[in-house]
Amino acid sequence: MSGAVATADKPRAVSDIGSAGKFLFWAGVVLLCAWVLVPIYLLAVNTLSSPQQVTAFPKTGVPSFDMGSIQFFLSFEGVLKALWNSVLVAVLTMILSIAIGAPAGYALSRFEFPGKATFRMLVLMTRAFPLPLLALPIAVMFIRIGLDDTPIGLALVHTTLAIPFAVLITFSIFSGIPLELEEAAWTLGCNRLQAFHKVVLPLVLPGITASAIFAFTISWNEVFAASVLTVQNRTLTAFLLQSLSVSPLHLRFAGGAALVIPALIFIFAVRKYMFAMWGIANR
Repeated sequence: MSGAVATADKPRAVSDIGSAGKFLFWAGVVLLCAWVLVPIYLLAVNTLSSPQQVTAFPKTGVPSFDMGSIQFFLSFEGVLKALWNSVLVAVLTMILSIAIGAPAGYALSRFEFPGKATFRMLVLMTRAFPLPLLALPIAVMFIRIGLDDTPIGLALVHTTLAIPFAVLITFSIFSGIPLELEEAAWTLGCNRLQAFHKVVLPLVLPGITASAIFAFTISWNEVFAASVLTVQNRTLTAFLLQSLSVSPLHLRFAGGAALVIPALIFIFAVRKYMFAMWGIANR
């Protein structure tokens, strides 16, 4: 009799553990979504409200769709120049990181050479050096060679931050493309460059696009190097950090939206390429 009771209690205990696990899983999902979405929602509400409503209390939690804060932000002296510098530096970083990282990823995936594993580790280890530690030597070097306070100088620094990710992402993509496809193109009369252009490049383009997006986002959000290496040609992040203590509250919210929204639009616009990248890499 006692054995039958123990057998009946055992499935119930397993069921209770399964229910608790599902509850913890969904609770974690809800908390994670709230952690990401609530700040974005509050940012959007205050950006789309008038300056008076931003500082008013209590708050309704619903935007009034007043463009006063945005108009004030766009008319604030130096904002448009800083916004243009951010776009310029991010685009240059994206181009340079792909131009350097994609060939490196292809070489790592297609060629065997001594020290290959060490080279991959060294590429990743470049992210181990904190930027504040390198900021002063970089600033002195840029002053000596005339790259201080220039978009190209800042883009070079941002490129060093983005290259490790560009190399690793493109390496994983090229590794997912069978070498037999290139060999088949060689047998049909293509040289290595033609085989890459006609066979490999169309397949890896989603991955390269995702890597470019990642580089753009890294540059767009970077603030420390932009604050140290620029004075007159500050990016939007450095400009907002410089004026944060003296700017009104509605300007801060509008500036935060100006930093977040373009990156979100850029990522959502090319999300299919990112999904395609992982699909190729998992084959």
